[in-house]
Amino acid sequence: MLLSDIVAFSARKAPDAPALHYGEATVTFAELQARIHRVASAVAARSAPGDRVAVLAENRLEYIDLYYGVPAAGRALAVLNYRLNIRELVKIIDDAGASVLFTEPEHLERVRAVRDELTSVRHVIVMGGSGPEPTFDEVVGAAPADPPTEAVDPGSMAWLIYTSGTTGMPKGAMLSHRSLLAAVCNTAIGWDSGAHEVALFPWPLCHVAGYSILGSHLKGNPVVLMRAYEPEAFLAHIERFGVTSTSLAPTMLNMLLDHPAFDRYDTSSVRRIGYGAAAMPAEVLRRAMGRFPHAGFGTGFGMTELSGNVFHLNADAHRRALEDDSEVLRSVGRQLPLSCVRIVDDAMRDVAVGEVGELVVRGDQVLLGYWNRPEATEEAFAGGWFHTGDLGRWDADGNAYIVDRKKDMIITGGENVYSREVEEVLYQHPAVVEAAVIGVPDLHWGENVVAVIQRRPGHVVSADEIVAHCRSQLAGYKKPKQVVFTDEPLPRNAAGKILKRDLREQVASGVLVPSP
Repeated sequence: MLLSDIVAFSARKAPDAPALHYGEATVTFAELQARIHRVASAVAARSAPGDRVAVLAENRLEYIDLYYGVPAAGRALAVLNYRLNIRELVKIIDDAGASVLFTEPEHLERVRAVRDELTSVRHVIVMGGSGPEPTFDEVVGAAPADPPTEAVDPGSMAWLIYTSGTTGMPKGAMLSHRSLLAAVCNTAIGWDSGAHEVALFPWPLCHVAGYSILGSHLKGNPVVLMRAYEPEAFLAHIERFGVTSTSLAPTMLNMLLDHPAFDRYDTSSVRRIGYGAAAMPAEVLRRAMGRFPHAGFGTGFGMTELSGNVFHLNADAHRRALEDDSEVLRSVGRQLPLSCVRIVDDAMRDVAVGEVGELVVRGDQVLLGYWNRPEATEEAFAGGWFHTGDLGRWDADGNAYIVDRKKDMIITGGENVYSREVEEVLYQHPAVVEAAVIGVPDLHWGENVVAVIQRRPGHVVSADEIVAHCRSQLAGYKKPKQVVFTDEPLPRNAAGKILKRDLREQVASGVLVPSP
């Protein structure tokens, strides 16, 4: 089965049912299938089998055509994070060896400025607008309506997604038709869902969260696509389309809850809210559950390399946890039915319940490997399992808890400090909007625990107050030794994850200065 078969199946069953809503446009499943065929034909005419086709754009209808159409042609879609600097993008496009680049007017000038450096790119196609470059409508509109006849291997690469790069140069994760479909099926089986849903998608399409669109289409349900996330527009979309389900990163949800327009919109249609991509502070979750009283909340754990989620904590578990203030509210839940996850020590031995180890995964939804990185691939699959780089533990009921990224764990005075545990405490303080805990080198202790905090407007708080707040709930060695305050949002990547590498560099260089 190929990704494009998802749309073909739904188009056969309900050709006139809406597949996509975007702005004033609605695309049916039959129309989407026709668009996919033409994209596949256009791409096949301009590239060779196995080529990479890149897209540099924010969310738009044509992006969904590429999601399905490029893999249908036997090529891999390399999705580019439009927020990156143009020098970073040049390196990624060169690494991918893309032969075709789709972009849009908003990013065209950046592409033109470096066009001579994009030596692998033979065709630049612009989605929307007009100019000397061929446009999407011209190229795709003139393509044959019938799909290419070349056979495509379900095990071949469908999407090439460059990892978020929280610790260095992004690596290209090779996701196949098979791995993405396995992730879609795993989520469809394991996550709570209704018979008919209207899903609101606020994430950047260059993020692996886009696999949820495949899941909606597999069920014959429509997706409401946002150009970009903006809290009031998000609320307006819910009211206009009668949205029943959506998903958000913690920072997106926090922005929504704080927005003054929240009560002006009817959000009563929402029955299901998923969250993920980063740690959710328990206090933010409690507020959200109060603001969306008709919605069941679910979370999970996944990553680009896994094509989606492998854990799920369902709505019933959330409700039970909220009633008795259970620790399970901080869990990512249990393994999904098609997942195989272990938590192991450095010798690949399973750790005991309650002990911390690294999450390793095996199964169809795991990536093929890292593009052009055989050594990184070999390291990631050491022992025959994919090493996530995340540290976690089990509880007695089989729930998993993510305690930190392996590279973010702080060792101070010989003691391990898991940044997520300290951040949970920081988020309980009323003056804290966002918080990140990092390790900063120290000659005596090895590393110092440093808290970087975005203050809530109108609140005055001192470093001593923050340290005392942490000391009241944590062991002494876990409390921050220094506190950095900022009035600006913390740096994040497209997935909503705080870039702790950037924070470490800013503290080291003096851009961010701890309070005295």
